[in-house]
Amino acid sequence: MEKLQLPLQNIGHLIPQKWPFVMVDTLVQFSAEAVVSSFKVLEENIFLKKGQLLETGLIENMAQTVALHTGYDYFLKGSEAPTGYIGAVKKAEVYALPNLNDTITTKVNILHEFNGVTMVAVEVVNALGEKLANAEMKTVIATDA
Repeated sequence: MEKLQLPLQNIGHLIPQKWPFVMVDTLVQFSAEAVVSSFKVLEENIFLKKGQLLETGLIENMAQTVALHTGYDYFLKGSEAPTGYIGAVKKAEVYALPNLNDTITTKVNILHEFNGVTMVAVEVVNALGEKLANAEMKTVIATDA
């Protein structure tokens, strides 16, 4: 398949999550080693409380950005995006929470990828480039039993 022009906003087919659990809305950059997504925090977000996206929403945004990397990679190969799971989160730090209508940018660097297990370093920043959160994650692609 041919690469699509980035940034790409119509990304629902690239991730297994469906509304209201979608925490990414734009694929900004893609390479074999990294992916960048963005996400606008809207009022109907299930992780919004008192006008701020909760920590759980930030962690889910990080995981979905990893899923977006996998989904776009599979798309380029002509296959359907697989379902994956968060295997582990470590060294997670949240410095600030984004507010309603803020757009956040999530940058994932692939550290290791082997047999459906992906180790990544993730950083989330706001529109001013201020770091909101970072973590190391392990995600696992579901296998048929």
